[in-house]
Amino acid sequence: MRYLTFALGKGRLANQTLELFEKVGITCEEMKDKDSRKLIFVNEELKLRFFLSKGPDVPTYVEYGAADIGVVGRDTILEERRKVHEVLDLGYGKCRMCVCGPGEAAPLLMHHELIRVATKYPNIAKDYFYNKKHQTVEIIKLNGSIELAPIVGLSEVIVDIVETGSTLRENGLTILEEVCPLSARMIVNPVSMRMESDRIKNLITKLRTVI
Repeated sequence: MRYLTFALGKGRLANQTLELFEKVGITCEEMKDKDSRKLIFVNEELKLRFFLSKGPDVPTYVEYGAADIGVVGRDTILEERRKVHEVLDLGYGKCRMCVCGPGEAAPLLMHHELIRVATKYPNIAKDYFYNKKHQTVEIIKLNGSIELAPIVGLSEVIVDIVETGSTLRENGLTILEEVCPLSARMIVNPVSMRMESDRIKNLITKLRTVI
């Protein structure tokens, strides 16, 4: 039996995923050692391998078959646009992708004016404005604090993830439109889905009972 390999997004997401997996009897003791320098962790008995990676890299590992299964936020799946099967909403890491800005920017979203949109997620922003709203916008890709952009006049609005909205409120910004709901999702390599269909479907069925 070959190993099934999992790529998990680093940080809180990986911890929540491992907690969920333990509920269905999938454990990896090696991963609990916080001092470990290992990159790949193995459960020999169940023939499973796990590795951690930065969120945006997870769909890449899965598309190219370096991992059979990945767990990552839906924002990353939508932004990276990799050829993977999204098979399960794991129900944690819930938040929303939203268009935000100062209150006075709201009319700009209704009159199809040409505006500038700052975001870490250019593909998601483009799809929303061009395909859903049919509004032509200039997308500005940023990597740091997106909230800064409308405050300093770089953009009229931003597209960003909102959990509680407290950062927005503190900076005089508000949610103007919701783009889509987000949460942690399980993705599968299309070839693995065919070759290891029984094992993967069995895992999905077990997880569904505890989600």
